[in-house]
Parts: sequence; C-alpha cells; structure tokens
Amino acid sequence: MEKASEERRMPKRKYEARVPGLRAELVQMQVALQRATFPVILVIAGDEASGKGEVVNVLNGWLDPRGVETIAFHEPTDEERERPSMWRYWRSLPPRGRLAIYPGGWHADALGEEPRSPRELVEFEHTLESLTHFEGLLANDGALIVKIWLRLSETEQRTRLRELESHPDTAWRVSPDDWKRHRDYQRLTSLAERMRRLTSKPAAPWQVIEASDPRGRNLAVAETLLQRFHLHARAAARPKPFGRPTGTKPLRPSGVRRLHALPLDQRLSEADYEAKRDKWLGRLNRAVREASEQGRSIVWVFEGWDAAGKGGAIRRLSSAIDARDCRVIPIAKPTDEEKAHHYLWRFWRHVPRAGRVTIYDRSWYGRVLVERLEDFCRPEEWRRAYAEMSDFEEQLTEHGIIVLKFWLHLSKEEQLRRFRHREETAYKQHKINAEDWRNRRKWHAYEVAVGDMLALTSKPNAPWHLIAANNKRFARLEILKASCEQIDAALA
Repeated sequence: MEKASEERRMPKRKYEARVPGLRAELVQMQVALQRATFPVILVIAGDEASGKGEVVNVLNGWLDPRGVETIAFHEPTDEERERPSMWRYWRSLPPRGRLAIYPGGWHADALGEEPRSPRELVEFEHTLESLTHFEGLLANDGALIVKIWLRLSETEQRTRLRELESHPDTAWRVSPDDWKRHRDYQRLTSLAERMRRLTSKPAAPWQVIEASDPRGRNLAVAETLLQRFHLHARAAARPKPFGRPTGTKPLRPSGVRRLHALPLDQRLSEADYEAKRDKWLGRLNRAVREASEQGRSIVWVFEGWDAAGKGGAIRRLSSAIDARDCRVIPIAKPTDEEKAHHYLWRFWRHVPRAGRVTIYDRSWYGRVLVERLEDFCRPEEWRRAYAEMSDFEEQLTEHGIIVLKFWLHLSKEEQLRRFRHREETAYKQHKINAEDWRNRRKWHAYEVAVGDMLALTSKPNAPWHLIAANNKRFARLEILKASCEQIDAALA
C-alpha cells in the first residue's frame, strides 16, 4: 500500500525543479499586490491530516514574510465571546495591498460545532449564511478571496495518521481526538461538503485539491493562488466609470416627507428643562446599569445636521453613564489605515464588550450621506450600503446589543443663526469651517439622502428617532426620554 502510494506521488526531483520558479512568481505577485487596490484572503481548510498546517508553513517559506500574515482562530476568548461572533473575523482582515492566510478560515468554527440534531443543523446553516454574507461584503469591496479545501480519502487519512504516529518527531501531532474524527469520517465529510456547497459563490468559490501527494498538493495550492490573483488583478485594473450622478434623486420619498413633517417650533425653558433633566438622567443611569448587570451592551448612533447639537447632547447623555464603561467614538474623515479596509471595518472595531457602552458621534451612515453626495463611492456601492448597514445592526441586536439611533433635525434658518454665532464667538470658531458652508449649499440634496436613510434603515430592532433640534434643551430631553424607553423595552 505504501509503495503504491509513493508511486502516485510527484518525484522529488521534479518538485524541486519547479519550486524556485514558483517562489519567484509568488514574490512577484506580492510586489504587484503592494500596488493593488485590494487585499488577498487565502483560506486553507480541509480534511483531518490533509496537511493544512504543512501547506501554510510551506507558503510562508516561499513568500516574502514582510507582505504576508497568518491568522488562526482558536477557542474564542472572553473578549470575543462578549461581542457578536463576526467581530473577531472583521478585526483580523488585511488592508488593501496585503495577503493574509487563514488556516481553517472562519468555516472551522462552524464545522467545529459538529451539529447533529435538526435544530443544530438549522443553526449551522444560519451561521453559514452569515459567513457567506460576510464574504460577499468583502468581495463587493474588491477583496480577492481564495478558498482551498484539501481533500483526503478515508483510507489515505488512516495511512497518514499512522505515518505521523510511527515517527517520534511527529507522533505528538496525532491525538485521540484525531482518531475519533477519523472513525466519524463519513459524517464529517458529508458535513464539510454541505458547508462548501452552501458557502461557494462566484466571488468566493471553493477549490478542492487532492492532498494525498504532499508535493503535488503544495504546488497546486500555490498555482491556484497565482492564477486567481492574476485574473482578479486584470479585472480590478479595468476602469470603472462613476457614470452620471444620481445622489439627489430620492429612492424612497416617504423619508423626506417624514423629515418635513417634523414640527420644529417646540420650546422648553431653562427652568422646565432643569426641572425634568435630573429625573431623566437618573432614569437613564438606572437603565444603563440594569443593562450592564444583564450583560447587555448599548450602542448609540448620533447623526444630524452640522450645528444640530450632537456634541452637547452626547455630553449630557454620557454624564449619566460611568465613564469607565463608556467610550465616545468621534467619526471624521477616515485615516489611511481605515481607507485601506472595508468601510464597516472601523465601526466593527469599536463594538463594545458585554455591559459596556459605545457612542458614535457620526457613524457608518456617512456611506449614504456625505459619501453618496460627494461621489466618494460609486452609486452601486452606496445603494447596497442600506442593506449592509441594516445587516450590521441586526448582527449587533441578535447578540443582545441595544442600538439607539438619533437624527437631530433643525431648520435651515436655525443652522444659519448657529453658524454665524460660531463665527462671532472666539471659543467656538474652531467648530466652523469652509466645508460646513459648502455642505449647507447642498441642503436639498442632503434632505433627500437623509430621507432615504430614515426610510430604508429604520427597522424594529434598530429604529431611527427623529429629534427636533431647533431648541437644544428640548432635543436633549427628547433624547434622554427616547433612550430610556427603548432600553427599558429591550430589557423587559
């Protein structure tokens, strides 16, 4: 049996003759990748004893180590368990121009659950849907995803385990669990086939490579990576015209109507505000502490017109929360590091641990507001972002996170008054610049974009609260009330 197996393997001399040229091609690929506008994600998964670790080690030896990173997912840490399951995958993603190798990929976690009952299989398929959606987001953003499954027959797996076990230097690599999984080969193979079938999509297909011959396997993996890279690079190099601007045409007119229907003439005296403020701050403090005791984290999202009072509202809100458990994340123009990733990456990074609070001063909705209107992204990108952002929030709320979203709305006249006040007040002049005035000239276009945002992303799990902000005291009190009510309802 072993002799027949050796006869099927690639001769060592032929293998060694091919390796130097292949290594040169891989390094040239890395050089080209540095100039590319996309990352490369290489998943190496496969049957037990198929040599996944060996392939990863070989690739790391052939590639320039300065341009590659190997990322393995182990048993989730406490920090990872306290966040949605996709959090640890998002935060590990490579930037554009880099290659990351994932032994087992994110699929290993799903397969590791080894579902058996009908209920477990339903949960398994739900997890696979999430992984497929995740890969779709990355592929739509330009990432090259190469997924390789190393296949080993039941007979070859048994032979391989015995070979490893027979040598003192490799015996440690075989555990009782490995033999247990071998005895369950048929069921686990069927489960893996089911996983591949459900997660193989045109943008991220599975490539199955026979692993019985280690030399042939190594070459096949490298050649597959090179082939997929060159095809992807050629496609990415083709110019993609933006086309005619469509950012000012409403997708859902009901959103603008809701915006226009909001009465802005509410007034609240300072005395009335102070009489009610402490009551609602106390109630909010109790609600946040109750959420923390239940292990529920809270995410606040603040959007609104320039000078609508987001900063003041956040300061008032956060005064009721223990500063040790609360982070305010101001969102400005993305850094170079942030621009090198999917636009949701920088928001996933700040998802709070269980019982903690994150307040986003502006948020992922910039994709369908400023980026839409300033042509910072293509029409097809901001159009699909509504579903992408709603899915992001659904993942948060499914994990138990409470998501509160506020749009602070004020009149164009009130904004002008505040702009002028800022220009005339020395300690407020840093809050006003030419970009604020330029954005104001696009008021109608922004109304359309805000309306679409409200209509397309207000969901029962994460509704938009539309706040009349002409009177700052009234707006702050409304925010406190709405926050308390939504948190209490979520905890009931």
